[in-house]
Amino acid sequence: MTQSVIFDPLVPLPVLWVLAALAGAFLALALWRGLAGWALRALAAGFLLAALAGPVLQHEDRKPLSDIVILVVDQSASQQLSDRPAQTTAAVAAITAKVKALGNTDLRIVTVGDGRDNAGTLAMTALADALAAEPRARIAGAIVVTDGQVHDLGLTPALPAPLQVLLTGHETDWDRRLVIKNAPAFAIMGEKATVSLRIEDQGAVPAGLGGAVDLTVALDADPPTTFSVQVGQDLVLPIQLPHAGINVLQLSVKAQNGELTDRNNAAVVQINGVRDRLRVLLVSGEPHPGERVWRNLLKSDPSVDLVHFTILRPPEKQDGIPVSELSLIAFPTKELFIDKIKDFDLIIFDRYRMRGILPMSYIENVVDYVKNGGTVLVAAGPEFGEVDSLWRSPLAAILPVEPTSQIIEQGFQPAVTELGKRHPVTEGLEALAPKGGWGRWFRLIEVKARSGQVVMSGPGDRPLLVLDRVGKGRVAVLASDQAWLWGRGFEGGGPQLELLRRLAHWMLKEPDLEEENLTATAVGQAVTLTRRTILDTAPGDLVITGPDGAVVQLPLPPVSPGKYQAVWQAPVLGLYHLVQGELTRVVAVGPSAPKEFEQTIASGDLLAPMVAPTKGGILRLEPGVPDVRLVREGRPAAGRGWIGITPRGAYVTGDIQVADLLPGWLYLLLAAAAALAAWLVEGRRGGRAR
Repeated sequence: MTQSVIFDPLVPLPVLWVLAALAGAFLALALWRGLAGWALRALAAGFLLAALAGPVLQHEDRKPLSDIVILVVDQSASQQLSDRPAQTTAAVAAITAKVKALGNTDLRIVTVGDGRDNAGTLAMTALADALAAEPRARIAGAIVVTDGQVHDLGLTPALPAPLQVLLTGHETDWDRRLVIKNAPAFAIMGEKATVSLRIEDQGAVPAGLGGAVDLTVALDADPPTTFSVQVGQDLVLPIQLPHAGINVLQLSVKAQNGELTDRNNAAVVQINGVRDRLRVLLVSGEPHPGERVWRNLLKSDPSVDLVHFTILRPPEKQDGIPVSELSLIAFPTKELFIDKIKDFDLIIFDRYRMRGILPMSYIENVVDYVKNGGTVLVAAGPEFGEVDSLWRSPLAAILPVEPTSQIIEQGFQPAVTELGKRHPVTEGLEALAPKGGWGRWFRLIEVKARSGQVVMSGPGDRPLLVLDRVGKGRVAVLASDQAWLWGRGFEGGGPQLELLRRLAHWMLKEPDLEEENLTATAVGQAVTLTRRTILDTAPGDLVITGPDGAVVQLPLPPVSPGKYQAVWQAPVLGLYHLVQGELTRVVAVGPSAPKEFEQTIASGDLLAPMVAPTKGGILRLEPGVPDVRLVREGRPAAGRGWIGITPRGAYVTGDIQVADLLPGWLYLLLAAAAALAAWLVEGRRGGRAR
């Protein structure tokens, strides 16, 4: 029960102040005139003004409320290093007991994990949310148990009480990390790109661990290379991408005994390899309707440099017309097939026949070009089975088919073979067929497959499209010159551009069109794992090794012929190694070294500017859990071995009773008595004081 005097004026407050001013003026006049009863007159005016002010006595029935202390517990990934989990658990238990011993104080415990999308430790966000859920008048303090690596300091709330920070870790902690300072997202194939990196030691580094360390670098599945790198110095690493598409660059340094973690000793850089200009040589043996198909396909891509020659006049034709009048430029055979053949990414022989224009030595040069990594596509016509066919040249050594000299001239619908349904060049082409199926072709050059993969067939299951690998290069044979019918929309047409585009990109060794391929793409922590194969048997389980060394065996269910896929939730951020048979891949879920592992040494430097205005403190848990004391508001709330909270004295009012301080008639009686006494005094003394 508490009592207090409050006022309930009978007149508006401005009127009361005017009356008080008039009373003061009359009192001053009485003093000036020297009236003997001025004091009694003032007393009478005071009683009247008090009556008008309406003083009442208020009785409150108050119920005291307990104070609230918020304890934010950091359980992010960096808090799982060394013995920090044990330190955290012991600190929470001790703080809980010490706060309970204070009495009339409640403890609210809030746990903080890793933020989504590699946001780090959002301890201040958690503290703000906890404050919003409690009455501000009851907050006596906030305690954060953390390693000090908080990533949302800009969201620190305004606290009405001290903020205390209890640091985990040890003064002797140290760590080594690999920092990628700059890396390109794209790089042109054949040109050198650079990656800038640095190896740093943090914390109490033991003596003798500086100097040079070994940096291991691996690009995709290539054998790793080791470099000697000075700790604390920037290194610019030149690289050259081996293929188009995503190239995964893996960098790592060996873990040292005693360092906090090796999670930040490795990094992955994904660089998208792009071709500057694709150089394609198209040699057409004679004009025909399908010739424009190849030209339109290649010219439609602005990234393709096309060199196209058409043999309009065979050498055996003798009509007396000078060659200079039949061609815009001479066919530079020596320059193209000897001097600059290695500059081409793809050579297409479109219905070409051996007429003496290209000597056999030039064709042998093409064979060497393929074995060393080049690509050749033969689009065959009726000439392929004749005596001057390319089959009769040294090119036969790398061709996957052998002509029978038979030409099938009848209408047929090209079909994708069972193998073709699994091959990336022809997979899913049936879904692109118009209503009623693909349009017909009317000519097939009969060939027998000697090697390679038959992915499309014609009448009688005869090979139509055959793909093969020779040495480091690739060869394809299309045993028909009727693909242009699809482009013209004959009988509904067909996926001409898609087929030829895939064929060209497969020959250019695009990773997405590899027959045996393992890919992984991460969105957040969801990893889509895709295995492509042309084998009849399903691949075995995928072996996943996580950044913490945990191994998971994951089966991949089939989703289409030759394609197996699964979506897997990665438990933690970091670098994952994938192995399935002879295929290996690396995928980074989030950055290879998440934000939690960028700075691992426990420190209060980041939180110090947030703690200082509240008069709280930053203390390490290594010597022990500090005591919890009560301190008055505005006083320092931390010292050696102790932290303080500020009692708030909050309460809730259960009942209020209000009574007049004096009855109104008593005010009037007192005022009248004072006025009468003043009159008597002034009358007895003759008005003026002597």
